[in-house]
Amino acid sequence: MEFKDYYQTMGVPREASADDIRRAYRKLARKYHPDVSKEPDAESRFKEVGEAYEVLKDPEKRAAYDQLGANWKAGQEFRPPPDAGTGFEFSGGGPEASEFFETLFGRGRGQSRSPFGAQSENRHARVLIDLEDSYAGATRTITLRSPAVDPQGQVVFREHTLNVTIPRGIRPGQHVRLVGQGAPASAGGQAGDLYLEVQFRPHPLYRVEERDVFLDLPVAPWEAALGGTVKVPTPSGVVELKVPPGTAAGRKLRLRGRGIPASLPGDLYALVQIALPPADTEPARAFYSTMSQQFSAFDPRARLGV
Repeated sequence: MEFKDYYQTMGVPREASADDIRRAYRKLARKYHPDVSKEPDAESRFKEVGEAYEVLKDPEKRAAYDQLGANWKAGQEFRPPPDAGTGFEFSGGGPEASEFFETLFGRGRGQSRSPFGAQSENRHARVLIDLEDSYAGATRTITLRSPAVDPQGQVVFREHTLNVTIPRGIRPGQHVRLVGQGAPASAGGQAGDLYLEVQFRPHPLYRVEERDVFLDLPVAPWEAALGGTVKVPTPSGVVELKVPPGTAAGRKLRLRGRGIPASLPGDLYALVQIALPPADTEPARAFYSTMSQQFSAFDPRARLGV
């Protein structure tokens, strides 16, 4: 995907005021309007100018765009950072939005009708929680940066805090809706809602796929060969798991119902890894030497055909 330099499209510097951007848009819209322009690429340029103005006129979208930095140039290959837009409240654009726009701001999020007939705008942001919060539910205080325009027309940040109830069983990509915390409607109408998209912080032990949780489980060679019962940590507490005799590395052992809680809960899968004791003492090295003699007929690479 190519990076779009909206400031270059509008012909204004990055520090341009809201009035500068508005004047530039009016000038370019007149120049490239398909009904009056003689330019061969008028229609595409008109759409590009409209998209750039959609971002730069809105303090929130402009702040999220500026967060990418000033070192990007139009046409460069662009991959957005994983946390692009985190902490900002913003809503997406219309059906003409480019792939670049939709990657940053989404698509189809936007306005809702208030009971008084005025349109209100829903806001969107991301919130990071711990996996354990999904297992037990939690209340978290979050701080959001809300970009706004100061009297000089420059974008400034204002912070506000919200108490958010994290429901038990929520999964990555799902939303928490905060009624009335979106943008206020015009004409005194009801404010829109704030939708918080939930993502999990990286966990040192677990990986999450839909409702299921995965854990790498080290076992000793004798536990894998002979079987046994081992203790396994889960986000809801330590449980005991039976390791069947002859368990090979990579085998998945399932703890039914120990995944993300729900009316149909997920499972927790323990992926077996064989942990070898170190041969860092003379007795240990002697033991490994005895093993090599005892299992001289065993070829761990037989299936490779070498």
